[in-house]
Amino acid sequence: MTVPPVGRRERKKAATRQAIADAALRLFLAHGYDQVSIRDIADAADVSPTTVFKHFSGKEALVFDQEQERDSALIAAVRQRPAGQSIPEALRQHVLATWLPVEAHPQRTEFTNLVNSTPALRAYAEHMWTRHTDTLSTAIADELGVDHDDLTCAALARFALEIPALARDREDRRAAVETLFDLLTHGWTPPSSATSDS
Repeated sequence: MTVPPVGRRERKKAATRQAIADAALRLFLAHGYDQVSIRDIADAADVSPTTVFKHFSGKEALVFDQEQERDSALIAAVRQRPAGQSIPEALRQHVLATWLPVEAHPQRTEFTNLVNSTPALRAYAEHMWTRHTDTLSTAIADELGVDHDDLTCAALARFALEIPALARDREDRRAAVETLFDLLTHGWTPPSSATSDS
């Protein structure tokens, strides 16, 4: 299926939105979240404060500017998976393809420190994680033809979205993701002891 080309107006809106988000992050990292106003961000992006609010609901949303895209990508990972591919395997491929590059970004540590040191951003991130979990759970339930409040779908969504947090501090993040998805797919087995009693 051919994807219709994005029009000039849409491209301009997307470019303005990205410019605002980039300016906001630069200012937040340089001065701290609470020290930067919407006016400061608007001036840095060469737009009006009204334009900022046309693209973002508030300051927190400026930090998590990819939230909607990530929500859509989770739905697509489930609904557009290849024929015969299981939902957990589709989620494994999605995490490997999208999360590993984000973790390798040179500003990742600064960004994480900004979020962790700012109560408003920590709270927003937690709510965002819950929204993503609900979105993914609903997409899984739809694919399986079950009720949206199905506990097993909610559990799969929650566990899958928790995997990046569990893998983040591991030396080999890819191997950690693979291990955790293997557990999710095949169930838990006791780890082998490094030493033998024999």
